[in-house]
Amino acid sequence: MADVSTIRALDAVKALAFIGDLSMGQPTDHSLRTSWLAARLAAAAGHDDALCGVVKEVSLLRWSGCTANASGFSEMLGDDIGGREAMLAMRPGWGGAVEAQGQLEATITPLAQIHCEVSGEIARMLGLEGATQSALRHIFEAWDGGGLPQKLDGARVPDAVFLVALAGDLEILSRVYGLDAAQKLIAQKAGHKYPDALARVAFAQAADWLAELDEQSAAGRDEPLDALPMQQGTAPEIIADVIDLKLPWMAGYSRRVAEAAASCCARLGFDEDVRHATYLAGLIHGMGRMAVSNAIWNTSGRLSPAAWEKVRLVPYWTARAGKQIGALARESEIASQAYERLDGSGYFRGATGAMLGREARVLAAAASWVALRSPRPWRAALSADEAAAVLKEEAAAGRFDADSVHALLSDEKDGHESVAERVKPARAALLSPREAEVLRHISQGASNKEVAKTLQMSPSTVRTHVESVFRKLECSTRAAATLKASTLRLI
Repeated sequence: MADVSTIRALDAVKALAFIGDLSMGQPTDHSLRTSWLAARLAAAAGHDDALCGVVKEVSLLRWSGCTANASGFSEMLGDDIGGREAMLAMRPGWGGAVEAQGQLEATITPLAQIHCEVSGEIARMLGLEGATQSALRHIFEAWDGGGLPQKLDGARVPDAVFLVALAGDLEILSRVYGLDAAQKLIAQKAGHKYPDALARVAFAQAADWLAELDEQSAAGRDEPLDALPMQQGTAPEIIADVIDLKLPWMAGYSRRVAEAAASCCARLGFDEDVRHATYLAGLIHGMGRMAVSNAIWNTSGRLSPAAWEKVRLVPYWTARAGKQIGALARESEIASQAYERLDGSGYFRGATGAMLGREARVLAAAASWVALRSPRPWRAALSADEAAAVLKEEAAAGRFDADSVHALLSDEKDGHESVAERVKPARAALLSPREAEVLRHISQGASNKEVAKTLQMSPSTVRTHVESVFRKLECSTRAAATLKASTLRLI
């Protein structure tokens, strides 16, 4: 396993903003642009520098909880990404059959609760101020009390919520429809989603702000962020955990890939710099997965050519992340090569052996090794022997690096301490063995009824264990419990 290390909280936040934008069907600079606009709006409305800083942070993390409810939006809309893009653009009928049946609010309220709890928890884990945490936990509340999930009125909602909501609407609607149409749509929301007076401030300067923003370089837009109090270190694993929330059956996958890759590097005798970079690349190699809808990932049979083309672009989007997160540029580049193969049969570049460095060769083998032994909607998990046979065959065919495969399999054969063994002390200190077992199953998307059948318990007993886990982890949703459990190494 890689040595404990940190990255700047600001760089983690930028990565989470990128992930959130992809998940919501937005351009990958949407949150950055919203952050800039929200700060300008806050200053124009007479707020102090402290609140201007808060709205920048909230804007960047506004969509950080959207991986956690992606499965719910997928069930509701079919396409979780396209459906949420339509929602943000206020396209008529975006709610589909649920909206037509008058069930929209009842269906979306628990999804909003998941999002708010997870995004607030992320801010807490990153060490951000209480004001940022509070705004994120109330990010969908409205000025008139008609928001979600608690329907709090304006006096009980942080001002940052309204500032970010208006800035986000201005960024999206002006880009999609033009400024005139955007102002008309915002006027319909004024007095409801955010105060009338705030909308008037935005209308007075929106044209100048948008023009200035469009003329700025990415560096100029990011410069104010570097002054934010987010320079402290944070664990990079939080990025992996947020990525894996998108698909319940992926829980813990990115961490396992990173650990396998780092152990492989150590066995191959690579220096600490290479091992560290490969570990980080393993953590973030799934960032581009956010650009593909859950409906595609959950397909049990063969993908259509159109769906497969979207999957092939996953590492492209991971590579794009490095263009926006300078501090992770090297790791993003390595991460984007996780699905390349030495014979050129991989994607997205179709790179061949001479183009792939040692880090990329290790990561590709490690990602496949972990994936083969994990259950997927289209196949059951392979045993260690079956997975080893596949890797050896691929290496013999010239697709995987033989040294990397040998190191991975030798590591397994030597019986290095597993994740489950490493987390036993933390688990025992917080959860009972049965609670930990129930948590592992629900974190992978199993219902209480399914857990009861698997563990041969009554549904009421499972429910009691789930309630106890939630109480001990201080959360109220399965997604937040999964995130906390991953951070605490309980799963």
